Amino acid sequence: MIDVHQTSRPGTAGSTPGRNRLTGWLFAPVDNSPLVVFRVLFGLLLVAESAGAILTGWVKETFVDPSYHFPFLWVSWLRPLPGYGMYAYYGVLAALGGMVAAGWYYRLAAGAFTLLWWGVYLLQKTHYNNHYYLLILLTGLMTLVPAHRYASLDVRRRPGLRSLTCRRWHLALFVAQLAVVYTYAAVAKLYPDWLAGKPVSIWFAGKHDYPLIGGLLQEPWVQTLVVWGGIGYDLLVVPLLLWRRTRLFAFGASLLFHLFNSAVFGIGIFPYLMIGMSVFFFPPETIRRRFLRRKPPVPAGVETAREAPRGAGWVVAGLAMYLAVQLYLPVRHLRYPGNVHWTEEGHRMAWQMMLRTKSGSIHFRVMDPATGGEQTVSPYDYLTADQARALATHPDLIWQFVQVLKAEYALPGRPPRIYAVSSVSLNGRPSQPLVDGRVDLARVEWHPFRPADWLVPLQE
Repeated sequence: MIDVHQTSRPGTAGSTPGRNRLTGWLFAPVDNSPLVVFRVLFGLLLVAESAGAILTGWVKETFVDPSYHFPFLWVSWLRPLPGYGMYAYYGVLAALGGMVAAGWYYRLAAGAFTLLWWGVYLLQKTHYNNHYYLLILLTGLMTLVPAHRYASLDVRRRPGLRSLTCRRWHLALFVAQLAVVYTYAAVAKLYPDWLAGKPVSIWFAGKHDYPLIGGLLQEPWVQTLVVWGGIGYDLLVVPLLLWRRTRLFAFGASLLFHLFNSAVFGIGIFPYLMIGMSVFFFPPETIRRRFLRRKPPVPAGVETAREAPRGAGWVVAGLAMYLAVQLYLPVRHLRYPGNVHWTEEGHRMAWQMMLRTKSGSIHFRVMDPATGGEQTVSPYDYLTADQARALATHPDLIWQFVQVLKAEYALPGRPPRIYAVSSVSLNGRPSQPLVDGRVDLARVEWHPFRPADWLVPLQE
């Protein structure tokens, strides 16, 4: 059965000709092969990400071993499941990923994965990674689109679901999301440290013993190529993929770029996810012929339909709101003074990828205001090594840890005074204090939309 959805009602596509044309274009039925192929690949990558977290020891290191976790501040009540609970949690995630790939109870699986992944994303900030955030977005989008209406177990269960087409916006939405990621990644690289090659030279210095390419990575011309090639790739890859004449060249560049990143930086499924999303840039018929040869072609004339269904205007409005949020989040750091890579204010969810390396140390002076007694506290006495290293360079983690110390050292009617002694280096600069050591952090309140006045500005 071909589900074309050509029913239209007056006024549903908008009140102006331009809006009618846009809505008609977005809701025109097109071959759904890219959506089907991406569903299978995406589901398999979800399995790899979830099962790999267990097999590599990441779940143990992140959720089982620590006695304290650093959830996002607005969900500070979140706690990991006790005992072997987090292993089971990730096992469920892997199973849901398999259900997405197979298209078995597809929307339920994709929606459940989105919620569960969002939960573990919010539960800890020690190992923040941009692709963890991207997975929330993509699984949420995949829940919306009908990627299960061909080559799926859902179609086998309910043959009436079978369709050769989807709406054009079901494909265009992923192109738009990818454009946001790459464009902001390119713009973020236009800052002095990246242009000077500081983070690249530091990373590559630690990879001198890599087989075959270790010595090559130390060459200045290679590092310069990575600096400018990264900007050029992020800025141009989407336009070049969209243009038919440069599409194959851009796809080849994507393969080289992401496989290089995978080999050198070991960043999990992210490179393969980006390669997989290339299917949305090729003509659907090309994807059908390459990957779904048994799938019948869409009958002639079906894809010329431009009539929108009832409620199309609300869908367009919802998509516009979603994209508006995506356009705002990466620039919200401009509301705060100082270097975002130093203060971290507005750094997350902003596609600030591979732009900095920070290292440092911190300890705390805990004083009894009544007696003047002072005790030095090391975060290593409370946290894992990974947590302690992240704590030293992230102000919000520092504030959260101070709340732990504040509760532990409080006496009846006598809250302690807590001062931080910090030393941090950003992209190879000389170490300098991140936190004003004169400020009693036990009396500092956290304001999510105001800059922290207890941070010391970065000295260039």
